[in-house]
Amino acid sequence: MKYQTRKKAIILLEDGTIFHGKAVGDKNGKAVGEVCFNTGMTGYQEIFTDPSYYGQLMVTTNAHIGNYGTLAEESESDKAKISGLICKNFSYTHSRAAADSSLQEFLEDSNLFAISDVDTRALVTYIRENGAMNAIISTDVDNIEGLKKELAEVPDMNGLELASKVSTKEPYYFGNENATYKIAALDVGIKKNILRNFEKRDVYVKVFPYNATYEELSQWNPDGYFLSNGPGDPQPLESAIKLTKTIIEKDHPLFGICLGHQIIAIANGIKTYKMHHGHRGINHPVKNLKTGKGEITSQNHGFSVDKAETQENPDVEITHICLNDDTVGGIAMKHKNCFSVQYHPEASPGPHDASYLFDEFMERIKRAKA
Repeated sequence: MKYQTRKKAIILLEDGTIFHGKAVGDKNGKAVGEVCFNTGMTGYQEIFTDPSYYGQLMVTTNAHIGNYGTLAEESESDKAKISGLICKNFSYTHSRAAADSSLQEFLEDSNLFAISDVDTRALVTYIRENGAMNAIISTDVDNIEGLKKELAEVPDMNGLELASKVSTKEPYYFGNENATYKIAALDVGIKKNILRNFEKRDVYVKVFPYNATYEELSQWNPDGYFLSNGPGDPQPLESAIKLTKTIIEKDHPLFGICLGHQIIAIANGIKTYKMHHGHRGINHPVKNLKTGKGEITSQNHGFSVDKAETQENPDVEITHICLNDDTVGGIAMKHKNCFSVQYHPEASPGPHDASYLFDEFMERIKRAKA
């Protein structure tokens, strides 16, 4: 149902700028986090449940959110991982027969506060011009000074370790235990669809916590190793970086996506940096420098690998370039069985432009086993 009387709400940015909207539903609410935007026209449920978005207030640029409801099997994790939702038009009803819940019910089940009726075009333009920053969304519209004090206590994303907030606490398995191949995956915020892609390729996956050691992973005797996507700054992930250095030293097949890609770069002595406003959407063009082909990719990252340092590193080559801003889209080690990308091949926006990366990983594993 659409509520006739809805509470006023605001978005207060850390620089003091205010945008106005209305609360979704009929309850008071509040949420804090780094404000960012995603340009995808569909896939809002996958976005909201992607662990890489932990600690962020999500602005959706598509004008209508919620019109096709939600479906449990389409979630990328157990519940919504964003801190809060900011949108233009929120649909309280949905028209997809397969849906098992409305978006409002989904948000309430995740205890997630959302505001709508926001001029999202103006807000996104502001973020693009001034950069991603912390913000607070609230129905406490008459307490600006109090909200400013709360916002001042929110830690900056730069230097923030968040993988521990979303990683599994205990190892678990995914796929068919009788599969031909075994992969050890380090969970620093892994998406379910990555695991599904491995399962489709005759792989049994054991997923380990973010701080697992090489000894723990290797004890399972996997055929290959995988570093997942995830939230926050890669620099504080000292145990994951140490693990990665050991895997590289022993030359096991290693594949990294997004945060995993950044960890591989750091393990090679290459710096990462916080981007002005990041890449988040499902139509980002990437060029494969080996084939010359373009790919339409799904991206979600606020940190990037330093391009100049990558070019200067004698052991690493750039394999992909993000065409919108010429940032690093993928790397490979020249003399080790290791490669990674800064985008999501499992998200299939192309729809199959980047799925070859999983096949490439499997070929590397097969050659290593031969």
